[in-house]
Amino acid sequence: MPEIPRALPFLLFLLLGSLQGKFFLGSEYWLYAAKTVLVGWMLWALRGLLAEVKWAFSWEGLAVGVVIAVLWIGLSGHVPTLGDIWNAGQKLVTGKVPEPAKPELPWNPVAFFGNNAALGWAFVLVRVLGRSLVVPPMEEVFYRSFFYRYIVSPKFQEVALGQWHSVAFVVTSVIFGLAHPDDWLPGVLCGAAYQWLVLRKKRLGDAMLAHSTTNLLISIYAIATNQWRFT
Repeated sequence: MPEIPRALPFLLFLLLGSLQGKFFLGSEYWLYAAKTVLVGWMLWALRGLLAEVKWAFSWEGLAVGVVIAVLWIGLSGHVPTLGDIWNAGQKLVTGKVPEPAKPELPWNPVAFFGNNAALGWAFVLVRVLGRSLVVPPMEEVFYRSFFYRYIVSPKFQEVALGQWHSVAFVVTSVIFGLAHPDDWLPGVLCGAAYQWLVLRKKRLGDAMLAHSTTNLLISIYAIATNQWRFT
């Protein structure tokens, strides 16, 4: 079943992510490191079954990565989150203002492990490497290689990576955006841009490069400006 190696790393990453912080104070940092290493190893172990997962370097990939990073940072905080939209809808329907959700603490291992700066920065490094080297191939093979093509045909391997399909393009981009509820609009634009790269280049590697560039630049910005919410 060709679906399994393309979906399993992504689903495992989501499952372990849902458990972050559920065990003990600070467990989110240890579990993030564990899932990054585990999924990274899994992608490497399954590389023989993922022929399309090959990095490619192009000026288009770099340009898209930079533009999306700028858009993501620029739009953050200026577009209502999905939670804000949901609360506004509830207020419109019921006339009552929903109780605000308890805000989550920002990801900041440097502050959390304040008495052990080396450990804190080690988790930052894991986060940056995970977002830049593990997440791009994991998400691109799931969304752009598997999900997009599966919408076109359940026999997705028979669908060329460069085949245009309007419904698949819109659905994949929107789902990718909704997976980032606090930044859904830049997420949609991001998904559309990466999918455009795959369609244009007829391969996955340029989108992986763009994804990696975006995440790396956002991470650098977050660390440099002490705005850890971007991590």
